[in-house]
Amino acid sequence: MSRTRKGFTLIELLIVVVIIGILAAIAIPKFADTKKKAIVTAVKSDLKNLIPSAEAWYSDNNTYANWTNPTTGSTGVTISVTKDATGWLATATHSGANVICKLAVGGQATSANVTEGVPYGDACK
Repeated sequence: MSRTRKGFTLIELLIVVVIIGILAAIAIPKFADTKKKAIVTAVKSDLKNLIPSAEAWYSDNNTYANWTNPTTGSTGVTISVTKDATGWLATATHSGANVICKLAVGGQATSANVTEGVPYGDACK
């Protein structure tokens, strides 16, 4: 009397678990920086979003000095701006990660020796 059993043996299950472990070990490092990249993108976006507001103010008043800039951006992003009549320098910091980016326009870009309107900083490259 022959009985046929249906199912997987312990060895087959172990081999599948090992293969899944190997695939996970390959995939996890590829996605480890995804959250930091998203934070850097949010910080850069917040800085670039300042430009239209500042330029509209400058167009109307011919100075950046009294421009009222936002102090917060995306969730966790704090923005500080140094401004004078000819330009401004914004620094955006994310509280949850070690991300600090800067953006300079006008005279502030010239004095900082950076490209105007392009975010810079170690985290923003």
